[in-house]
Amino acid sequence: MMKLRIGTFNLFQFAEPPYAWYTKKEKFNTKQWLEKTTWIKSQIVKMDCDIIGFQEVFSKDALERLVNDLGFKYFETSDTAKLSNNNPLKYVTTTVAIASKFPITNIQKVRIHTPSLKNHSYEGHFSFSRLPIKASILLPNTQKILVYVAHLKSNRLNAFEYVFHKEDSLIHKKDLIFKTLDDKHSVALKQRLCEASSLFFDMRKVKNKPFILLCDVNDKEFSLTIDALTNHMYHDDKRKNSALLYDVANQYKKIQHNPHPEAKKPTRKPTSYFQGRGNVLDYIFISNHFDKDHDDKIAQVTDFIVLDTHLQVNRNGSLLTSDHAQVISELTFR
Repeated sequence: MMKLRIGTFNLFQFAEPPYAWYTKKEKFNTKQWLEKTTWIKSQIVKMDCDIIGFQEVFSKDALERLVNDLGFKYFETSDTAKLSNNNPLKYVTTTVAIASKFPITNIQKVRIHTPSLKNHSYEGHFSFSRLPIKASILLPNTQKILVYVAHLKSNRLNAFEYVFHKEDSLIHKKDLIFKTLDDKHSVALKQRLCEASSLFFDMRKVKNKPFILLCDVNDKEFSLTIDALTNHMYHDDKRKNSALLYDVANQYKKIQHNPHPEAKKPTRKPTSYFQGRGNVLDYIFISNHFDKDHDDKIAQVTDFIVLDTHLQVNRNGSLLTSDHAQVISELTFR
């Protein structure tokens, strides 16, 4: 019975010295870089994954060397982080990466879905804020899977945000959000919804191959961005509320032996904090090939872990560690 462990890891400004990111002053010295990369290595060992998706990668060669040392023979990035025209030692864009212990047999582009741009009244030239990865991977049991890695557009400071809850309907969320978009109050959210929609339609075209998305959504649990990524009804209100993707956190419940009769229902661990408030920004989504309720599933979720000890020490995160928790899931094949 084969087990596959997958994870997502936002590295928080992975820029090898002497390179800076965004401003000339933001860079690591040699001692800080050693401390950061030592911590990253220890986290990857704790994750114990076969496949990891990374976000906030500036120095891809340094990351490739790091993961190679830990047994990940296969490594790809979606793009090369761009350097400033005025300063050859300053990065101005970031990218995503994937590391795998199993062969990556193909990398494809995620196509922009033009009708979704029209549906969101997007004006001007559109491109992903960070190009996603779409990687074909051959597992030891000869099963081929597609693994997407994405890092959606982040909110701008002071941009208005709605906070939704499980009981909020899709119609209610769309009514509120689309009014905000029409009033041009959140350009970043419009970009993020277009990115999520393009990913949705790219994944919807996948035939007869299981797929997984490792993603920093940059939006909260129950957000409309997650509906755009996962829910057919978001894109076609004639469709029933049916899922293209499933959140692994909802596929696995840890058995509690002898729970206290007055114990509260466990809440989901935040993966990031902003102004002291915890949010779930980092997700692993799976296709119905891994859904616990699907009759023809080939595997199912048998573990779900959020590594957040460093955030319990410092909720804002440290540049020497990360400002995100690492999210891991185990899939056990039938």
